[in-house]
Amino acid sequence: MQKSLQVKAALQIQKSVAEVFEAIVNPEKMKNYFISDSTGPMEEGKVLVWKFPEFEEEAPVSIEKIEKDRFISFHWDIDDEELLTEIELRPAGNNSTLVRITEKSRKNDEKGIQWLQNSTEGWANFLACLKAYLEYGINLREGAFDFLRE
Repeated sequence: MQKSLQVKAALQIQKSVAEVFEAIVNPEKMKNYFISDSTGPMEEGKVLVWKFPEFEEEAPVSIEKIEKDRFISFHWDIDDEELLTEIELRPAGNNSTLVRITEKSRKNDEKGIQWLQNSTEGWANFLACLKAYLEYGINLREGAFDFLRE
């Protein structure tokens, strides 16, 4: 049995790596598909606070590593456990970008399996929202989680 669990999600976006990278590190762009506010842009060594449109909680995010147009990693707490999220960008055909996200890790137990389910769903949603924003100018997240407030 696998001792630890990690989330993996990937999606190809029909935009250049430079455009995708900028949409992830720039909070003004992130507000169009993911967060409602940030204390700043994603820069190596910075600690930011993200706010989400459908939740009251704030999420402190510690930026670990940034490689322009290639790689972003950060730590954040999920259920009082610090997790590492890595976002890899790779050029793909037709001036598109393959985005791979890995979040790690949790124990392979009931709590870990619940996290795996929720975070896989969350990162897949992030990628779909990023794609819709960059390719079509649509904010898929707007109103999508209003049911969670009830």
